[in-house]
Amino acid sequence: MSGKKAGLACSVCGSRNYTKSTSEGKSGQRLETKKYCKYCNKHTLHKETK
Repeated sequence: MSGKKAGLACSVCGSRNYTKSTSEGKSGQRLETKKYCKYCNKHTLHKETK
């Protein structure tokens, strides 16, 4: 039961602010969610990176 770690990067400034563990069986879809970016100082769209 080993999951990989993926980072969540801000789509505005590109900084990786959050990490998330993902399961192996996921079918290639990347997570997109609105989260707070401390560098932009506002809520922005964050996309999953490797």
